[in-house]
Amino acid sequence: MSDLRDLYQEVIFDHYKKPRNFHALAGANHVAHGHNRLCGDQLTVYLQVAGGVIEDVSFEGAGCAISTASASLMTDALKGKTLDEAERLFQQFHQMVTQDDAEPDPALGKLEVLAGVREFPARVKCATLAWHTLQAALKERAAQDSAVSVSTE
Repeated sequence: MSDLRDLYQEVIFDHYKKPRNFHALAGANHVAHGHNRLCGDQLTVYLQVAGGVIEDVSFEGAGCAISTASASLMTDALKGKTLDEAERLFQQFHQMVTQDDAEPDPALGKLEVLAGVREFPARVKCATLAWHTLQAALKERAAQDSAVSVSTE
């Protein structure tokens, strides 16, 4: 178990130090800002959605290792997914990090490395910030300069 935990920590640290898809997305047609008032983490999620498919997704902002790694892993997982698949992934991820008896779903792939967050309730909001921001972005089509905002509070 210790080797598995070490591997998970390595993946989280790698995504924190070298976040994937960390940039503003030119041509994004869905944008939202997220803010965790407890710890100060902030990020913006950009999406390019066409025909019900997430063609591209990125983020930028500043946060702790958990929130940055979660956003990085989320963007990797969402590219090419339909909006229904993205919603299912959100539900599976949210269940994994909030319910003590939840078993990680194999469909989560690398996102499973964040399962240990549920042992630290204060960090759950860090892990879910990008996901709640994603949902806010998908609910409202944002104009380029009027992005919606969401808070974990």
